[in-house]
Amino acid sequence: MRTFALRGATSVERDEPAEITRATAELMREIVARNQLDADMLISCVFTVTPDLRSEFPAVAARQIGFEKVPLLCAQEIPVPGSMPRVIRVLIHYNAEQGHEPEHVYLGQTKALRADLHAAQ
Repeated sequence: MRTFALRGATSVERDEPAEITRATAELMREIVARNQLDADMLISCVFTVTPDLRSEFPAVAARQIGFEKVPLLCAQEIPVPGSMPRVIRVLIHYNAEQGHEPEHVYLGQTKALRADLHAAQ
């Protein structure tokens, strides 16, 4: 076993709790599916949101879909002028077999943030 880290991001149209929860759950499910992960493999997840998202913690969605024993942290992104609005990001640390290749996941508008990865998806 080895420790890995992977990134993911998604976007929402509005700063509403249901929208943030839905988008975060979708992102986490996609990360888990593409990387063949389960909650027991996860060490921690760090979520960030852009300053325009304040109505809900992304960690709420992660807990609702089975990550209740994983340490989760939410923080705010640096408000860089011109950066993409309404973005939820996650950095996940986990254990997997030595030959595992992490697959980063970018959904919605955030595909534009990492076009190099999107081309490979």
